[in-house]
Amino acid sequence: MTPELLTLGMFGSLVLLIIFGVSLSYALGGVAVVFTLILSGANGLFPMVSAVFGTMWSVLLAAVPLFVFIGVTLSRSRISRDLYQAFYLWSGRVNGGLLLGTAGFAAVLSAMTGSCAASTLTTGKIGMPAMERLGYDRGFALGTIAAAGTLGIIIPPSITLIVIGMTTGLSIGKLFMGGLIAGLLMLAAILAYVVIHAWRHPDSAPAIGRAVPLADKLRSLRSVLAPLTIIIVVLASIFLGLATPTEAAAVGAFTVLLAVAFQGEVTFRFLREVCYETAVTTGMVIWIVFGATAFVSVYSAAGGISFMQSFLTDLEISPWMLMILMQLVVLILGMFLDPLGIILLVLPMCYPVVVQLGFDPLWFCVIFQVNLCIGYITPPFGYNIFYLKTICPAATILQLYRSVMPYVLLLIACGALLMAFPAILVQGTAWLTAG
Repeated sequence: MTPELLTLGMFGSLVLLIIFGVSLSYALGGVAVVFTLILSGANGLFPMVSAVFGTMWSVLLAAVPLFVFIGVTLSRSRISRDLYQAFYLWSGRVNGGLLLGTAGFAAVLSAMTGSCAASTLTTGKIGMPAMERLGYDRGFALGTIAAAGTLGIIIPPSITLIVIGMTTGLSIGKLFMGGLIAGLLMLAAILAYVVIHAWRHPDSAPAIGRAVPLADKLRSLRSVLAPLTIIIVVLASIFLGLATPTEAAAVGAFTVLLAVAFQGEVTFRFLREVCYETAVTTGMVIWIVFGATAFVSVYSAAGGISFMQSFLTDLEISPWMLMILMQLVVLILGMFLDPLGIILLVLPMCYPVVVQLGFDPLWFCVIFQVNLCIGYITPPFGYNIFYLKTICPAATILQLYRSVMPYVLLLIACGALLMAFPAILVQGTAWLTAG
C-alpha cells in the first residue's frame, strides 16, 4: 500500500468513525488493528501491542492519575469555595471586579487541577450564582469563564504538557515553565478585555456595591494558604529539577489529602467519589494514549510518518510559513478532536520537521498547546462551551458561541504574539531556569 493511500485510508476511516459517534480511543485502536491485519496479517499485531505496552510502562504516565487526584480532591472540597470567596472579597468596588476575581480564581484553580473541565465547571458552578445575583450580563460572564477555564491545560500542572513531553522527549519542567509564561500572557489578555468591556459597558458588570473590611479580606486567605503553598512547592520542585513530575505529583496528592483531612472533610463517601472520578478521568486519558500509540505505530511502520515529514519539508514555502501552516492545522483540528488525540497524532509528524528546520522545539510545542487551549472554546465542538451549557441550561448554544468569540480572537492574538516573538518563550524559560 502506498503512503498516500495509507494516509487517506487510516485518517479517512478515523474521521468517519468519529462522525458516527465512536469514541476517540476505540476509533484509534480499531483503525490500527484493521490496517495492521490488512498490511501484515495477524503477525503484525505483536509490534503494535509491544508499542502500547512500552507506553504503559512509562514512569511519566504515572503522574497523570496523581495530578487528576489532586484536582478532583481540591475541586470537591471546601477549599475551592473558600478560594472563590477570597477572590470575591478582594475583587474591589469597581465595575467588572467580581469577573476579574472569577477569572483569577479560574487561573489559580487551573494550577491546582490541571484540567479544563474541573476549572470551568467549578468556576461556573460557584461563580455564576453570585454574578447573576449582582446583575452581570450572562453572556459576558459565561464567555469569560469559558476563556479562563481553557488555562487548565496550559498552566502547570498540565496533563497535556506531560503527554507532549512523553511524545517529544522535551523536559517536562521546561514545558511547564513555557506553559506558565503563555498561560499568564493569556490570563493578562482576558483580564484586560474584562476591564475595557466593563468600563465601556458598566451595566454588564456592576460593582459589588459595598466596602469589605480589610480584616475580612485577610481572614479569607487563611483557608486557602495551605493548598496554594502545596501547589507552589510541587511546581517549584519540578521547575528546579528537585523532583520528577511523578515524584512531585505523589507528594502533592498526599499533602493535598492531608490538607483536606485537616478541614474534616475526608469521609468514606468523599474518598469513594474522589477515587471514582479520578479513575474515570484517568481511564479516558490513558485509553486515548493507548489507542493513539497503536495508530501511530502502525502508520509509522508502514512509512506514513516519513511520507508526511517529506511532504511537509518539500512544500515550496518558507520555513516560517510552514510553522504557521502547522499551527493552523492544530487550531482547526482543535475544533473537532480531543487535545490528547491531536498531540499523539500530529506531533510525531511535525516535531522532527521543526527540529530539522532549526526552530526552537519548546517554542513550537508551547504554541501548539496554546492552539489546543483555543480549541476548547472554538465552535462547533469546544468542550468548555458544552460544560457551561450544563451549568446554565437557559443559555442557548448560539448565545454561548457569541459569548466566546471575542475571547477566541483574543487568544489567537496571544498565540500570534508568541509566534512572532519567540524570545518571549525562549528567553523567558531560560531566565526562569537560571533563576
